[in-house]
Order: sequence, then structure tokens, then C-alpha cells
Amino acid sequence: VQLQASGGGLVQTGGSLRLSCVVSGLTLDYGSITWFRQAPGKEREAVSCIRTRSGVTYYRQSAKGRFTISRDNAKLTVYLQMNSLKPEDTAVYYCAATRQNVISSSWHDRTNYDHWGQGTQVTVSS
Repeated sequence: VQLQASGGGLVQTGGSLRLSCVVSGLTLDYGSITWFRQAPGKEREAVSCIRTRSGVTYYRQSAKGRFTISRDNAKLTVYLQMNSLKPEDTAVYYCAATRQNVISSSWHDRTNYDHWGQGTQVTVSS
């Protein structure tokens, strides 16, 4: 199983980026896929999750209204559209997969995830 994250870059405050996570070695009705991020000196935190069969989504509070997670089952890809970016969104973003159909109390727990991508850097300048 491999997850390949891409789409990061350098943008100004208020800009947009779309991250992609291409999955190989499993189908997109696997369970759940979540985007995490880790800023320098900080803990890795969950940003947004999608249950790949039902399409149920979860977002951290700071991402609500700005980020949108989606999936294209035919392309085996999960996207994270990020709008109105802020300097505090600067981090390495990772996608991760779990067989579980996570729920609101578990989606953000990184110990639930079996497979991780390599990360893509997002830098938002002020």
C-alpha cells in the first residue's frame, strides 16, 4: 500500500492550494483517509478526513469553511482544497489511511492509521 501526497507549495496569505493523495495497493472503499499536518516543533494534527465509501467528512475547527476534502474513486485520489490560507496553515501535510470507518471521536487519532504518505510542504507567507 502506498500513498503519494503532492500539491504543496508557497502561497501568500489568502491564497489557495489543492493537495492530492494518490492511493495504490487498495481500493478507495478501504475505510477512511485523513490529511494530517505537522508544523516545526509541533505535534502532528488531523486536518480533515473522508470516509471513502460513504463520503462522510470531518474537519478540525480551524479548517471549517476554508478547506474541502473530496475523493475521486476512479482515480484513487483524495483531494484537500485549501482556500483563504493563513500563515498558521504552514506545515508538512500528510495523508494517511485506515481500514476503520472512523467516527467523530476517532478520526483525529493518528494511532488509528495504518498507512502514511511522505508529506508535502505548504508554506503560507504573510
